[in-house]
Amino acid sequence: MIVTKTEACTRTKYRVWLDGEFAFVLYKGELSRYGVREGEELTGDTVEKIEREVVLKRAKLYAMHLLEDMDRTEAGLREKLRRAMYPEKAVEGAVEYVRSFGYLDDGRFAENFVRSRKNLKSRKEIRALLAQKGVPSEQIEAAFEICYGEEDEQAAAAALLRKKKFDPDSADEDKLRKICAYLGRKGFGYETVRQVIQNYSEDA
Repeated sequence: MIVTKTEACTRTKYRVWLDGEFAFVLYKGELSRYGVREGEELTGDTVEKIEREVVLKRAKLYAMHLLEDMDRTEAGLREKLRRAMYPEKAVEGAVEYVRSFGYLDDGRFAENFVRSRKNLKSRKEIRALLAQKGVPSEQIEAAFEICYGEEDEQAAAAALLRKKKFDPDSADEDKLRKICAYLGRKGFGYETVRQVIQNYSEDA
């Protein structure tokens, strides 16, 4: 393979292109160590050694660091690794590595996410947020089965009413209509909204 381009991305790190395609990022010292110079050839063995001993090793360590910082979905971890300019092969290897230790579990992530937000968000809103994070729909539904009941939906709606300082005794028809519309936009269904407002004096 021919090193067609090396380009500095920081003061110490360089993007490397092989045969016209982006291959990986190396530190300046690693360019010298492996003989990576524009216009010169790298053997298949050297490329494989760089990918295995440098790039994949670094990707694994970075993935571990990201998961120490906070719990993440598989899709979220992949995106972080790609943004850090790791090639797809290294991304895949790093994901498999952390998964083998049980550090990556979308089902567990979904359950923790539901538990931490069910007191202030509707089922619909939480589902949308989890989908945005790349959690598969079957794992989202499983998390709701375990962690979210009808009483949680009503408690979350009541909490939002308290946050809005809603007073059912002084609310006229216009205020009532606006608060119902607000809860609707937050993803609460009509029946939930009706019951919460009806029983709000008892809940507040």
